[in-house]
Amino acid sequence: MKCMPWAVAASVLLGVSVSAAQPSDKTLVVWAAPANLTQRGGSALTIDDMKSHFDGVVFGELAPKKWMAGSDFWHRSQKEQGAYPAETADAGTFVQMAIVYRGKQVTIYRNGASCATYTMASAPRVFGPESVVMMGKRHIEATDTNCFAGAIDDARVYNVALDAGTIASLKPNQPSDPKPWAWWTFDDGEASDRTGRFGSALLMAGARVTDGTLRLDGKGGTMIAARTGRITAWLAEQGKASVAGNVIDTVRQFRVRLLADPHRPAYHFVIPEGFGMPFDPNGAIFWKGRYHLFYIFQDKRGHNWGHASSTDLLHWRHHPTGLVSGMFSGNAFINKDGRPTMCYHQVGQGNAMAVALDDELNNWEKLASNPITPKTEKGDPHHGKYRSWDPYGWLEGDTYYAIFGGKRPAIAKCKSLGGDWKYVGDLMAHAVKGVSINEDVSCADLFKIGGKHMLLCISHRLGCRYYLGQWKNEQFHPEFHERMSWVDNEFFAP
Repeated sequence: MKCMPWAVAASVLLGVSVSAAQPSDKTLVVWAAPANLTQRGGSALTIDDMKSHFDGVVFGELAPKKWMAGSDFWHRSQKEQGAYPAETADAGTFVQMAIVYRGKQVTIYRNGASCATYTMASAPRVFGPESVVMMGKRHIEATDTNCFAGAIDDARVYNVALDAGTIASLKPNQPSDPKPWAWWTFDDGEASDRTGRFGSALLMAGARVTDGTLRLDGKGGTMIAARTGRITAWLAEQGKASVAGNVIDTVRQFRVRLLADPHRPAYHFVIPEGFGMPFDPNGAIFWKGRYHLFYIFQDKRGHNWGHASSTDLLHWRHHPTGLVSGMFSGNAFINKDGRPTMCYHQVGQGNAMAVALDDELNNWEKLASNPITPKTEKGDPHHGKYRSWDPYGWLEGDTYYAIFGGKRPAIAKCKSLGGDWKYVGDLMAHAVKGVSINEDVSCADLFKIGGKHMLLCISHRLGCRYYLGQWKNEQFHPEFHERMSWVDNEFFAP
């Protein structure tokens, strides 16, 4: 890696200008709907340097019903808030809160109007590459239980001080000029940073993404975003500290905790430990007399697939993990050589495939030709049409096909696993009543049932659902559609 000039290197740190001597500016913006106005001390948006320093958009910490610029020990906060306006929005109303840090001056805006301005007693904070962004808990080391309760529609951080006109012009879920330094819209059903700066996200306790918003329960629900690998490293640090590095004692305590949990399912497979976002089954296949099930979990390598198998779908044996680093939703099928093959989303690369190397399905080889997502150039009729994720692959005759989930679902095909994949075109031949032809089709399964085909899938907006129709001429011709989540979208990836 080539060394960067200091002026350039410094500019990648939020809160540092290209002049090392002069701290620069930032702006925190969030569209939030408080679940109630009596809550105290939670944050709708915080940036934390993991070294006991933070700045955040905090609600009701020092004065009830009032938004404030929160900070470690209030070093950069104004404690006298008598002139601050009290919040009046109900739980269904989103308000835009923005905090601008320009030198030592802090200005708080509500829906584009200035409601407080003051000068900090101390210098602005620098937030480097190890920093995390949080929504819910006030900061990473907060010892109280105060967490923001409500919904977040859009949250963004700018590494410049925005003026009042720019703040007033901002619209949730819409791009801006200047571009955000970090940005969450939750429109894709995930807690992903649209800029890619924060590659990992962790939803803790009562935090979930639904209907294009982050929902926080106020009882511990928190989203933490960090660069890839930072969250798992932090969790590991917490674990080491709590059990003094004694692995055996850790396992024993963990086993006792699970046995004492009256709500842990016994006849329903659950992952053995840790975090498994987003909790969907993957790569299910019956092979050599055993049912094999894969599931997503997170560790220092990123997103991986855990592996369990069973002969009766009740008693499960856990296997070594052979599919690691960037593994997300996908399925399994048998290829032309008679080997189990995974079609999955490789985080940050596009859709991909891997082939089993042994009959226990412990060892896998990812295709050297990955990703399988077709590359298009200007002039190609498919160029720029599709966004691809959460695929479903299968072999039909001598042709491999894949459904690419996305806001405009597509079909792609290839004659050999290592060959070039080409877009066929739109998955849907036509729409059905009440459902857009471009409705998100993700985590799909396509199979014959009676004289028809069923397309089982999710939409990140509608949850689990299915179509009945016909698969013919390399397109799905839907005749009927029904949702399997009728109150919310909590029934999810099938």
